[in-house]
Amino acid sequence: MIMATADDDGTIHCDDHEITIRRYYLWGPETIPYASVTGVKTLALTGANQMRRWRIWGSGDFIHWWNLDPHRPKKDTALVLDVGRRVRPTITPDDTAAVARIITEHGQG
Repeated sequence: MIMATADDDGTIHCDDHEITIRRYYLWGPETIPYASVTGVKTLALTGANQMRRWRIWGSGDFIHWWNLDPHRPKKDTALVLDVGRRVRPTITPDDTAAVARIITEHGQG
């Protein structure tokens, strides 16, 4: 049994079956079953990508969709989830390594 429920930073919640991205849509969260995630990539929010950290919510390039995270400007790493669609959920959990590990432990990414 994987103790994924230990990771919940208020914006991202991982349980044994899915990841819930809170404040993804204007009207609420996005729930993504781990089985739908075909890949997860780390995106540094430094250097050439430094301006992306100021994307508080939405998309600026029609490829990445950022959930509402007012603390993103203070973070330096994001996770891009490949869910088989052109637009990819892009999240900035407090502990990106832990969330990436949870996805990987569930056989995805």
